[in-house]
Amino acid sequence: MITLDPGEPGPLYLQIATRLRAAIAVGAIASGVRLPSTRTLSAQLGVARGTIDAAYDMLAGEGAIEPRGAAGTVVAAQVNGLAPVQPMLGLARTRVAPQVAPLPFQRGLPALDAFPRKLWSALTAKAARAMSESELAYPDPCGALALREEIVAYLGLARGIVCGPHQVLVTTGYQGGLTLVRQVLLRPGDPVWVEDPGHPQAFQALEVGGASLVPVPVDAEGLRVAAGVAAAPRAKLAVVTPTHQSPLGVSLSLPRRLALLAWAEEARSWVLEDDYDAEFRYAGPVPRSLKSLDRGDRVIFAGSFSKTLFPGLRLGYLVVPEALLESMGRAARLITRGPPLLEQNVTASFMAGGHFARHVKRMRGLYARRRAALVEALAGHFPVELAPGGMHLLARLPDGVDDGDVARRAAVRGLAPMALSSLSVARHPGNGLLLGFTNVREADAAGLVRRLVEVVES
Repeated sequence: MITLDPGEPGPLYLQIATRLRAAIAVGAIASGVRLPSTRTLSAQLGVARGTIDAAYDMLAGEGAIEPRGAAGTVVAAQVNGLAPVQPMLGLARTRVAPQVAPLPFQRGLPALDAFPRKLWSALTAKAARAMSESELAYPDPCGALALREEIVAYLGLARGIVCGPHQVLVTTGYQGGLTLVRQVLLRPGDPVWVEDPGHPQAFQALEVGGASLVPVPVDAEGLRVAAGVAAAPRAKLAVVTPTHQSPLGVSLSLPRRLALLAWAEEARSWVLEDDYDAEFRYAGPVPRSLKSLDRGDRVIFAGSFSKTLFPGLRLGYLVVPEALLESMGRAARLITRGPPLLEQNVTASFMAGGHFARHVKRMRGLYARRRAALVEALAGHFPVELAPGGMHLLARLPDGVDDGDVARRAAVRGLAPMALSSLSVARHPGNGLLLGFTNVREADAAGLVRRLVEVVES
């Protein structure tokens, strides 16, 4: 029944919700009818499963549909013909999410309680006083030179990447960098390799630009490059998380790294390396970055301060191959005009004073302790798959337990685990919960796990 229009403005999940809601409103889908599973509908429409989850969550929040666990999702009673479609659209466009504190097990957030806010405030005040009249004008769209120089120095030491400040493009976080890459490299219909399971926000950002997602499976050695070549040998772009695969946590093996680089060079394709939390490694050395192995200059390296400092800063960066410097710089001037200069100056000062390196080291130790406490609390309740690094762990659920249903019911109890199955595109990765541990204090771990166990057992 559903036909998607890549040219229609707005995210794909809103299109799906709109079309389902219209069918429900006119009675084309009757009350009590069971809707397709998110996995089935995502396969039929060729979109990420997270996109279907977002559409279903919107409709459930409005009372149009009812999730019933193992019984599936059904159209709510007494809905047909009552509510017009347009008010739902207006509500979706105007609703503002309230600002809330991090929820237990929330994934992708650093330890906000341990951030040195007093030091940051002092550096911010100093940077604001030092701003010249010329710095109040439009900033360099490619980023403040001082910050770009600090990033170059950091990457050379920490990730083995040799580059110059002219190759660094400061962005509004990883999503800002991905938007620039998409705008410069992709045209509607271009095939793009994505890891399956992977990052739903990246899937959606690519889909908005009309890209054709090519889900490539992940195993214990990371992305199965041969499967990607077989599915789309001339893909325009591959988006990968080689150091710590999101969400499974495996590292891309060296043979596959070399195979991926060889494919990109031979096919004249590009690779976007998302190095989102490489700083947090608890066992063994950090694998070499893909960019440090890149002899054909086909890798665009993406880093972010959202995981190392705080996401509200909205600062990330790209290391751009020489062949793309002009087009990427032009896109930055036209699309973003560059991030705010004050935040860039503060971050540069934070790095230049040695505070960044010390902060990352402190957080690495804190996360190791918090992770160990959570693993101990989970013992005897859930099998845990523990990666050498990262900011979350994977707790597997018993056979027959729907992780999506558990995640939804946990949210009602004030917990924020993420269902592993919601991150898949074409292949079911099994049922499990991704549990962020960075904001779970050691003393709170046991109590939070007891609450989670109660949700699962209920």
